Amino acid sequence: MKKLMLLVLMAAALTACAKSSNLPQTNQNANDTAPFPKAEAGYTRYAIHLPVLTDEANARVEVLIGKEMNVDCNSQLLAGVVKQQELTGWGYNYYVVESNKNATISTLMACPGNATKTQFVTIGHNLGLLNYNSRLPIVFYVPNDLTVKYRVWQADAKILQANAE
Repeated sequence: MKKLMLLVLMAAALTACAKSSNLPQTNQNANDTAPFPKAEAGYTRYAIHLPVLTDEANARVEVLIGKEMNVDCNSQLLAGVVKQQELTGWGYNYYVVESNKNATISTLMACPGNATKTQFVTIGHNLGLLNYNSRLPIVFYVPNDLTVKYRVWQADAKILQANAE
């Protein structure tokens, strides 16, 4: 009976350990890593804390900065610039977004029916895909009317052969 009870407890402990990687990540503060400046008036500080991956060299982070807008059938883009700055004395980077609040770039197609939809419209920036680093937060200072979203891209383990032509 004691052996059965011990076996059940060990199985429960192993199951808990196996599922612990699925637990949501605890929210951290960017200042836990380094003294990032507070957001200025009219700005919000966003920090992306990434979970640890087994192979972070094969992962990248795409950052989307924008806001929800009612749009028609035309392609929309917000006007703005993302500047990379260095945290003095630490060597860590953070990003400051400067945007013209009402400047929207759009194609000028005729939209039948004038139907509109709500869509996340982004700033066209040149950051590209950022390196994945779970040890440091990715910090953005963004005007209050904008938000920061992100997605993680990972390379497929399968490598394909190109055709010689």
